[in-house]
Amino acid sequence: MQNRFGKLYVLGIALLLMLPFIVVAGVSFNEKKRLYFPPRGFTLDWYKDVLSNSEWLGPIGTSLTVAAIATFVAVCIALPISFMMWRHGVLFAKALFGLGLVPFMLPPVTSALGFLIFWSEIGGYGSFWATTISHSVFLVTIPLMMISLGLETIDEAYLDAASSLGASEAEIFRTVILPLILPFVFGASAFCFVLSMNEYIIAFMVAGFTVETLPIKVVNSLRYGYSPAMAAVSVFVVLAAAGLFLTVARFGDLLRMVGALDKPD
Repeated sequence: MQNRFGKLYVLGIALLLMLPFIVVAGVSFNEKKRLYFPPRGFTLDWYKDVLSNSEWLGPIGTSLTVAAIATFVAVCIALPISFMMWRHGVLFAKALFGLGLVPFMLPPVTSALGFLIFWSEIGGYGSFWATTISHSVFLVTIPLMMISLGLETIDEAYLDAASSLGASEAEIFRTVILPLILPFVFGASAFCFVLSMNEYIIAFMVAGFTVETLPIKVVNSLRYGYSPAMAAVSVFVVLAAAGLFLTVARFGDLLRMVGALDKPD
């Protein structure tokens, strides 16, 4: 009886969490240009419109490019810092690690305002690279934390064994450490990519409407009326994020990657 109640409780929570997506997905199937739920009529024309209309494809491409570059830069910054702090206990690396946690400790609007002032002062406001670098700095906290968690799971006996066999520090990193933390690197990249794709405040503050990412496009579209195309875009983004995280879960321990579980003994 208690086990059945537990399953029903979990199912109820899952349905509650899925409810917003169910509503948005339902709205995307409306036959007319109205945000009705339950949908009135059924059509996939809004999905076709998103995939064939340059007004949507442009922002989607911009967001994908920004997210990919920002993720790559964030991971490239976080990996050496985390490694140097874990392997060698470098004081400077510890200071950088602490500094890298600051963006997520502040409200996003505070970080966005700081980026706005910085880029305005150096003349980079409104540029593609201002948006991309700002996303990188804001998101670097994620790979710093997740890669550090991955490094903490490594049994140092592996490193001692490799060293006793004559492997150099570079060879130990390449053949032992990197393969072991690769799932954490991939997981951090997935989180960074999805958050960058959905980030609005920083993108708007550092570029206005000059660099039109997907979230900015959605907000701009609201000015001209409500279209089920916006719901179709949201469905695409949610499904893409779900697929990415399922891939992470398939090839690694997702709960341990986000620090929900202790490292194994």
